[in-house]
Amino acid sequence: MNDNRRPTLAATLWPQQAASRIARFAALAIGGALALAISAKAQVPFYPVPMTLQTLVVLALGAAFGARLGAATVLLYLAEGLAGLQVFAGLGAGPAYMAGPTGGYLLGFLAAAVLVGWLAERGWDRSLGWLLAAMTLGHLVIFAFGFAWLAVLIGPEKAWIGGVVPFFAATLVKTLLAWALVAAAWRGVASLRGPNP
Repeated sequence: MNDNRRPTLAATLWPQQAASRIARFAALAIGGALALAISAKAQVPFYPVPMTLQTLVVLALGAAFGARLGAATVLLYLAEGLAGLQVFAGLGAGPAYMAGPTGGYLLGFLAAAVLVGWLAERGWDRSLGWLLAAMTLGHLVIFAFGFAWLAVLIGPEKAWIGGVVPFFAATLVKTLLAWALVAAAWRGVASLRGPNP
């Protein structure tokens, strides 16, 4: 039941072997969760609000890792935050933080990683146009989850004005950056392989 899956970027750069399968999976998931934690703390000055790099990393990890490893990576990151580790933006952590205003976005990270990873496994990451479409869909999923939960907490109008509108420009930039990073990585792989794959 292997359907039409293609090797992801991670599988191409670090091929899976039976003897080291679990160690490879764990190393990539831990490394990805660390990248997410660092991206949450990295605040870039932007208008109208400062921008963190979490969604960029979520999209890039999904595309590079595929659905299963991408999901495991985001789940590990969320579990760290749930346990009280300071891995999220700001100083919050624990169950109360995750049930607060950003909870929907955090759950959206998981859904986006799975979706982008699933699409990457089907070759969307090999075409510039399809890769950009996958990244855009991933960001839309994050906003859909974030907006839906925020609307429950404060109402749809306030959720839209406070939780979506201020992030339009930053989202566009991060979508393009994630797209460019993954596309550049595949170009690098292609150049290493030479003209005959």
